[in-house]
Amino acid sequence: MRVLIQRVKQASVAVDGEICGQIAAGLLLLVGIENSDSETDLNWTAKKICNLRIFEDEAQVMNRSVLDCQGEMLAVSQFTLFGSYNKGNRPSWGRAARGEISQPLFNAFVQKLAQLSAKPVPTGIFGADMQVELINDGPITLMLDSKNPE
Repeated sequence: MRVLIQRVKQASVAVDGEICGQIAAGLLLLVGIENSDSETDLNWTAKKICNLRIFEDEAQVMNRSVLDCQGEMLAVSQFTLFGSYNKGNRPSWGRAARGEISQPLFNAFVQKLAQLSAKPVPTGIFGADMQVELINDGPITLMLDSKNPE
């Protein structure tokens, strides 16, 4: 499981011009699920995201988590995080899990985030052509990979 994490002042996702998910300050999560991902991957990833200390405290030191500062989270399914471009110039999506595998895992991931944060986690529409808008804060952008925890 790969998640591109962006600390934002605000973010939204729209489909056909209609906003289907939006947040104020918090984290925008672009979520990619691969064929080998399991509930173990999503649980580890959700806990790590909720506890990452990437928000400033009173001394302007990144020492607070999204939970500590009561921030919000917006999750958007993003199969292209598993694009492979080592053969030619057209990416291959072979490692990205198909919808019948990734959609239930994505939904479980969102539920886990909501459980850990005690807040609803808005999303885009799985499989739709989505437009994401954000105001990146910092900018702070991190890539988290459950198969390569650094």
